[in-house]
Amino acid sequence: MAKIGNIDVGGFPLLLAPMEDVSDPPFRALCKEQGADVVYTEFISSEGLIRDAAKSVMKLDIYEKERPVGIQIFGANLESMLQSVEIVEKSGPDIIDINFGCPVKKVVSKGAGAGILKDIPLMVSLTEAMVKHTKLPITVKTRLGWDQDSIKIVEVAERLQDVGASAISIHGRTRVQMYKGDANWAPIAEVKNNPRMHIPIFGNGDVDTPERAMEMRDKFGLDGAMIGRASIGYPWFFKEVKHYFRTGEHLPPPTMEERLDAARRHLQMAIDWKGEKLGVFETRRHYTNYFKGIPHFKEYRQKMVTSDDAADVFAAFDEVEKEFSGYEFV
Repeated sequence: MAKIGNIDVGGFPLLLAPMEDVSDPPFRALCKEQGADVVYTEFISSEGLIRDAAKSVMKLDIYEKERPVGIQIFGANLESMLQSVEIVEKSGPDIIDINFGCPVKKVVSKGAGAGILKDIPLMVSLTEAMVKHTKLPITVKTRLGWDQDSIKIVEVAERLQDVGASAISIHGRTRVQMYKGDANWAPIAEVKNNPRMHIPIFGNGDVDTPERAMEMRDKFGLDGAMIGRASIGYPWFFKEVKHYFRTGEHLPPPTMEERLDAARRHLQMAIDWKGEKLGVFETRRHYTNYFKGIPHFKEYRQKMVTSDDAADVFAAFDEVEKEFSGYEFV
């Protein structure tokens, strides 16, 4: 059984990855319902938090039904990161996660996210200071290294553990790779198999089928899987993986009724949380996967992803229900 600090997260937990403009409260709620064991917020700028920037502060919203939930922050300035820990604590998360893995240029250029992989001593000292600054467990999400020639993840993980990190999630790519090519899980297994390591090591990257999740567990021996892109517009992925673990069989795909119910609830929760304009805009990326595989669907998808009016999107759902009722997904 894996534990993050004193939090029991079960045997081979499935974690919802922190994804910007994706891992918000509405989507986290849907993933939790479908079996996600731990959910993380979108990553939040420490500088944005201490400036009281509205978008950053809004991301601190968490709800009891989500627990255990982690709030993820990023930054490269020690004072700002410590101030942000104090702000985050007031939201009452179970875990605080540090993002040392985001490869996006606007984050990396400030020395934050994966940018800190060029300065491992800073990465370690920031983690140590944050561990000492809070009673909440501090976890880290990172990548294998900056590039292929600088992969020192076994040593880095050891050092992070030694300064008090409670768990580490490792994406199986370097920063230079971004999201291209295949994730390499072998170095993550090296971290896990290091006899000095005793904290949970979670794998991330390309866990896109139940078989791949099982491979991460059984072949690579990791403590859990962090799920990102496979869950976008498809919160059922967590349930399907757990069913496969139990039975060795695939669950039938969700029905049209289940997909429409999820899409409607998702949109309504998003509107309730962030208002109609943002709620409509930020749920658009999910619709392709909600309705993936339906033939001759382009007309309906266009309505869903181009309308700025919630009523029009709900009307598109109604049209889909009328036109494709009983459609069987394979």
